[in-house]
Amino acid sequence: MLIIADLHFGKINHFRQAGMPVPAAANRHNEETLIDLINLTRPARVVFLGDLFHSHYNDEWEILGQIMTHFAAVSFELVRGNHDIMSETQYIRKGLKVADAIDAGVYLLTHEPMAHEDIPDGRINMAGHLHPGARLEGRGRQGIVLPCFWLSPNQLILPAFGSFTGLATIRPGAQDRVWIIVERQIMEVTLEAPKKQTRLSR
Repeated sequence: MLIIADLHFGKINHFRQAGMPVPAAANRHNEETLIDLINLTRPARVVFLGDLFHSHYNDEWEILGQIMTHFAAVSFELVRGNHDIMSETQYIRKGLKVADAIDAGVYLLTHEPMAHEDIPDGRINMAGHLHPGARLEGRGRQGIVLPCFWLSPNQLILPAFGSFTGLATIRPGAQDRVWIIVERQIMEVTLEAPKKQTRLSR
């Protein structure tokens, strides 16, 4: 199973239609990365953890459909997110299975993170929605925010897959673990825990 969060396909097209000079090359990057991942992992199932498509229909939806058609042996499934507002007809046309959540053994797959107290004992909630980013600081107060995986004792928040989505700086707890993504590599980092936990929303 290949699990991907927050692709936001079509977002760039919406900006361009509104007259904003956003480079179309970011679309191709997202498409090529998705194809590369499927070829690399050869999954039986691809599960999108919400916000697969940014909003209403545009031409990018057909390109996404071509990718799914090309990998006809793969089951493509969508956990519906707040931006997934396409008509049911469009999902049926593409052979995309849609659910509000998916029970995958020890994992509960949702778009928005569950409240920690609502996650059953022995289960891990895997979610997206937040677009988590880890802020790294160096000497001279310079800093950079990089996409990351954020693991707490019963929850794993996935980074946004889309390259035009923005980041929300996380504030991990003392028991949390964080892996940043940089130059196609994943590295664990230690971030200073905040004095007070703040629940992120997006």
